[in-house]
Amino acid sequence: MNKNKLPILYIKSGCPWCREALSFFNGQGVQVQVRDVNANPKDMDAMLALSGQTKTPTFEYEDFMVADFDVDEFLAELSEFPEIRQKLGISDDGN
Repeated sequence: MNKNKLPILYIKSGCPWCREALSFFNGQGVQVQVRDVNANPKDMDAMLALSGQTKTPTFEYEDFMVADFDVDEFLAELSEFPEIRQKLGISDDGN
C-alpha cells in the first residue's frame, strides 16, 4: 500500500459500526487516518462533500469511497475494485 496517502476512515465516537470497521482494518493490517466528524466540523464538511451524507463509517482511498457501511457491505463494494483491494492488502475472503 502507498504509505504516502493512507485511506481515510470518517467515524463518530460511540458508533458501533465504526468500532467494527476499525477492528476489521486493524485485523487486516490496514493503516487508516481516523477522522472523528463529531470532534472536528471540518472533517464533517469534508465527508459531506465527499459522500453527500452524514452517516459513518465512511471510507475514502484514492477514487474508492464507501459511505455508511458495515464490514460485509464494505467487502461487497471492494470486490468490484480488485486493484484497490490489492493496494490495501485485504485478502479476497476478508479474513
